Amino acid sequence: MNGESCPIGPRGEEGVEVVLLNPENGVDGYQEAMALAREQARQRFEDFMLISWYDRDRDFESPPNTTECAGNCAKEGYIHYALSHGARLKVDIEDGRFVFFFTPVEW
Repeated sequence: MNGESCPIGPRGEEGVEVVLLNPENGVDGYQEAMALAREQARQRFEDFMLISWYDRDRDFESPPNTTECAGNCAKEGYIHYALSHGARLKVDIEDGRFVFFFTPVEW
């Protein structure tokens, strides 16, 4: 990547399906968001692996410290990490409040 922003919009990145979820009553937090995201992955893949995620409530990304900038900057390292590690599904909950990237596991 060239260091520019790399958000994946509603149309996705090549090979990455994007699912946008906005539950009517919202989600209570990370655990509920994770359950919703895993259900989307289960519907698409026989077996899958979570590659990376972002929790805006806590301003935390995983893998940690993948965004390489100092100070107050947008956390996007988890996006670059996902794309470079074979992400095939992005689940975006509540307009970026929680974002999860998954890939199928093939045996």
